[in-house]
Amino acid sequence: MSNATPSTVREFELTARSTGIFGRVLCSARNHHFVVDGPVQNGCAGEALTPPELFLASVLTCGVELIEVIARDLDAPVGPVTGTIRATLDRSAQPRTDLTLFNSVRLHFVLSGVTLEVAASLVLGFQRRCPLYGTVAAAIADVLVTHEVSVA
Repeated sequence: MSNATPSTVREFELTARSTGIFGRVLCSARNHHFVVDGPVQNGCAGEALTPPELFLASVLTCGVELIEVIARDLDAPVGPVTGTIRATLDRSAQPRTDLTLFNSVRLHFVLSGVTLEVAASLVLGFQRRCPLYGTVAAAIADVLVTHEVSVA
């Protein structure tokens, strides 16, 4: 039995269904609906975000959002935060034979309004708190997170 209190437990439910267009999926989360396409390499349209892009965007948006939340909680007013995520997937060079994984993931954040030391603390806070990043870091050997402070 879990000792978690209701305020610490978060549950998520999304649905997905095919649309009649090969490789196109309609997803729903709460009252939001969005389309995801399989990649062109699979013979799909690839016009909408693909599942890997959606996953990587989720990791990155978790980072930007949590950096702001952690800064607020630490009373460290941060200005605009931007991020970039890049990943490689080489199906011919997988580290495991039972799963397909990204071979490498690179995240880079640019923070403004804080010192380099505070920026480092905020990025580390994201790494410790985001379950999406935690999943990536636990599964993929080649993960690098960098940051800088913008003076503009």
